[in-house]
Amino acid sequence: MNDLLYNTVTWIKNDWNSNPIRFAVELLAWGLSIGCSITMAVTVPNPPLIVLYPIWISGCAMYAWAAWTRRSFGMLANYLLLTTIDAVGLIRMMIN
Repeated sequence: MNDLLYNTVTWIKNDWNSNPIRFAVELLAWGLSIGCSITMAVTVPNPPLIVLYPIWISGCAMYAWAAWTRRSFGMLANYLLLTTIDAVGLIRMMIN
């Protein structure tokens, strides 16, 4: 168990050392994602989508940038698609 913990902490330190800005952006995006999920769960069946959608979209865009800097095609494709889908959803919600 100590090896697992040590290896995890080492991996986190290496990630930080490789690109502190990306690390901070990913941490912020993670916080936004968790915050949106908790807010959705607590406010169902009427979540404040007009507030949550832009926050969620921002987090997805941050993850897309981080994926780009990591040269991760799969993650980049995923987060660009999520950003696009949710931006269209936000626009449709604002029009109606």
